Amino acid sequence: MPDDGWYRATVLLGRLALRAVDLRTSVEGAHHLPASGPVILAATHVAYPDFLTLAQAALTRGRRVRFLTRHDVWDVPVVGRAMTGMRHVPVDREAPAAAYLGARRLLREGEAVGVFPEAGISYSYTVRSLMPGVARLAQETGAPVVPVVQWGIQRLWSVARPVDGRQPRPRPRRGIRNDLRFGPPLRVPPTADPREWTARLGGVLTELLEDLQRRPHHRPRPGEHAPWYPAHLGGHAPDRVEARGLDVVPRSAVPPSWGPAH
Repeated sequence: MPDDGWYRATVLLGRLALRAVDLRTSVEGAHHLPASGPVILAATHVAYPDFLTLAQAALTRGRRVRFLTRHDVWDVPVVGRAMTGMRHVPVDREAPAAAYLGARRLLREGEAVGVFPEAGISYSYTVRSLMPGVARLAQETGAPVVPVVQWGIQRLWSVARPVDGRQPRPRPRRGIRNDLRFGPPLRVPPTADPREWTARLGGVLTELLEDLQRRPHHRPRPGEHAPWYPAHLGGHAPDRVEARGLDVVPRSAVPPSWGPAH
């Protein structure tokens, strides 16, 4: 068994940081995450710290999630050592094969692997183009895919429409309600087309995410300017047309055939 001292320390620090801003996360459907064996968590990405809440939710099932993460994080002193110690996998978009092989090795060891298949945060807060790597990993290893969404945490720290060419500074609020939901596991048949199956995953994630977004406690107040809420539901985030000029999406991603105005 690996030494997970780095993991325990990082989760503790993350828990303290989220407690300091009084983020209130409610977890649903945790029973869908198998307590043992290989599994892929395919999660929407709505905020920079959303991996922390996902990691903590998975711990309730005794699972330590090994995330696929941007490779340049390893360039930060100490952080790089911690990422390696936690068995996270660096992803270089220009050469993604190494990340695929690393994730496949972890799954064959029975680990839980966390993937953000959007490969970035969606400016429109809809499920944007998805990478087909999740389908290929599941197909090759036989691991189930558990879809995961959360909503509310984007008000803590996320992307926003640039002002004068720059991202606005985060202005986190205290006491934010965050809902995190695990969906039922999905299987990728051996004969499935990975891109077609990825489109199905996009539909599943969209349905789960919009269920959270439409809940009364997440809706903007009447007359409230809400850049943190999707345009097609009445908010003021960039719509999908504007977001196409802001999102940085790898060319190999599967374009949306799901969600609003696809």
